[in-house]
Amino acid sequence: MSGHSKWATIKRKKGKLDAARGRVFTRLIKEITVAARDGGGDPDSNARLRTAISTAKAANMPQDNIKKAIQKGTGELPGTTYEEATFEGYGPSGVAVFVDCLTDNRNRTVSEIRHIFSKYNGNLGENGCVAWMFDRKGIIMIKAEGVGEDAVMEIALEAGATDIQSQGDAYEVTTESGDLDRVREAMEKAELPIMEAEVRRVPQNTVKLDRKAAESMMKLMEALDDQDDVQQVSANFDIDDEIMEELSG
Repeated sequence: MSGHSKWATIKRKKGKLDAARGRVFTRLIKEITVAARDGGGDPDSNARLRTAISTAKAANMPQDNIKKAIQKGTGELPGTTYEEATFEGYGPSGVAVFVDCLTDNRNRTVSEIRHIFSKYNGNLGENGCVAWMFDRKGIIMIKAEGVGEDAVMEIALEAGATDIQSQGDAYEVTTESGDLDRVREAMEKAELPIMEAEVRRVPQNTVKLDRKAAESMMKLMEALDDQDDVQQVSANFDIDDEIMEELSG
C-alpha cells in the first residue's frame, strides 16, 4: 500500500474526516471557489468544478454552501481571493513530501509550512526537488460496506480505470488524471457509494519506515494536514501494517 493510501486509511480509522467536518468543508469550499474562478461556474463545462462538487456532495455538504462557493468564485458574491501554492520537502528518513495549498496570504503560509517541517524532523526544500517522484492520478474511494469488489471492478475497468485495490473499509479506484471525471460519472450512474473523488499525487516509489520514523512521519503529516491553507499532502512513505495499526489505534 503506497503512501497516499496509508495516509488515507489512517485518517479514516481515526475518524479524522468526521471529527473535522468543518475543516473538510472549508477545504472543499476553497476548491470549489477557485475551480469556478478559473474555469467558470458551469460544472458541465468545467471538469475541475464538476469533480469538486461531486466530492462536496459525498461529504454531505449542503447544496446552499456549494452554490455560494461557486458564486464567490465567479464574482457574483464577495469573497476571499485565494492563490495556489505548492511546497516540497523531506520528512524523516528522506521521505518525499509534496504539499498543495490555497492561501490568501502566501508569506504567512510559507512561514507556517517551514515551521511545521522543522518541528517534525523534516526539511522544506526547493521547488522541483520532489515533484518528479509523483504522478498525478485520479483516485476514487468507494465505501465497501454492502458492495462487492467484482461489481466495482467491472464498472471501473469498463469506464477506463487502471487499478482497483481493497483498503479494508473502502475500494480505491485509480484512473489517469484526465479520466477521473468519466469513471466517477460511471460509478455515480451505478449508484456506488462514493466517499472521495479527486486528483492526487501518487508516489512512483516508496521509502520503508521503521516504528520510530513512522511515528515522526505521522506527526508531520497530521500537522501539515491541520494547517488551514493546506488542501492536500502527498508523501512516498511505506509502513508495515502492524505498525500502522498501532499508530492509528
